[in-house]
Amino acid sequence: MTIRNRVSIGLTLGFVLLAPFCGISLADYGWHLAVGGIVLIITFSLFCLRAMGGGDAKLIAATALWFGPNASLMDYIVMVSILGGVLTLTIILYRMIPRPLLADRYAFLGTLARKDVGIPYGIALGAAGLWTFPLSPVGETMKTYMAGAF
Repeated sequence: MTIRNRVSIGLTLGFVLLAPFCGISLADYGWHLAVGGIVLIITFSLFCLRAMGGGDAKLIAATALWFGPNASLMDYIVMVSILGGVLTLTIILYRMIPRPLLADRYAFLGTLARKDVGIPYGIALGAAGLWTFPLSPVGETMKTYMAGAF
């Protein structure tokens, strides 16, 4: 299972184009870009060590852009860990079933049932991003704007 490049590119372009309109100062904008770059270096290093997939590395870095250098980035990382752990345990338990439920009927479940296939961590990455985005500086600005619009 792969995370398409267009997902990470879309998130990155979205930040680059939208963040200036969300009240982020030029200095903070630079810090957000720096955090994204640092996270990309760290996650790409983990990819080179075969500790994570390349799509996961790019998605984490693109998401980190939106959070920047503050506590909301840690909230995201903690939530990724929690949701990723639950996802991993669920898939491991699913694979222990002698004939996994509905694996013959649905290709996705059939793929998950195979022990030679990795864990689709992108699910946890995306869910954690959506869950914690309102805590990010851009999310806070958007909440304030949306509250005033209605």
